[in-house]
Amino acid sequence: MAGKPQPVRVLYCAVCSLPAEYCEFGPDFEKCKPWLIQNAPELYPDLVKDATAKEADRVADQLNATGISYGSGDGATASSAPKEEVKRLPGGKVKKKEKLEVIIEKVTRNKRKSITTVKGLELFGVKLSDASKKLGKKFATGASVVKGPTEKDQIDVQGDIFYDIVEFITATWPDDFKPKYGYYVVQVPASAIFFIEDGRKVPAV
Repeated sequence: MAGKPQPVRVLYCAVCSLPAEYCEFGPDFEKCKPWLIQNAPELYPDLVKDATAKEADRVADQLNATGISYGSGDGATASSAPKEEVKRLPGGKVKKKEKLEVIIEKVTRNKRKSITTVKGLELFGVKLSDASKKLGKKFATGASVVKGPTEKDQIDVQGDIFYDIVEFITATWPDDFKPKYGYYVVQVPASAIFFIEDGRKVPAV
């Protein structure tokens, strides 16, 4: 007698929402590539190789730009090569790639009023306007999408729901098994949720 079939976990792309192994057949494969390299390198080894080669070329270009020669050491500088454009923040800092994580922080205003902020849900394909409505309905309070200090959208929820919100997020956007199709839909894993406590980022679970 055959054993009971086990469910298959399918990783869904946060960019195009297709299963990761089908991204190359979708309309946004170029946009998906960075996400695939970081989250599904075993499915696209050629992308990883290309990214590694490009990174090596970028380092070589930076060395050339600083005047470091690969010649015989007679002091001659390397030929001028086109420099790769690097996005920089005010102050000259290089802009870092966003991590796939949800950040929850409690903010106290006017010494009494507490607001719970939620940042990063959109990185997992969650529509912030819909999430805001669900949060407001669940906790019977006001919730809205606003611009945060870094000009990125975040959800502000009225009240102190600092710890309760984690359970709600993982229950609303879970690693959800679909019996009809026999696979899991991966959205917001608990391991990707973090608190800000005393200025430090700590895992929520």
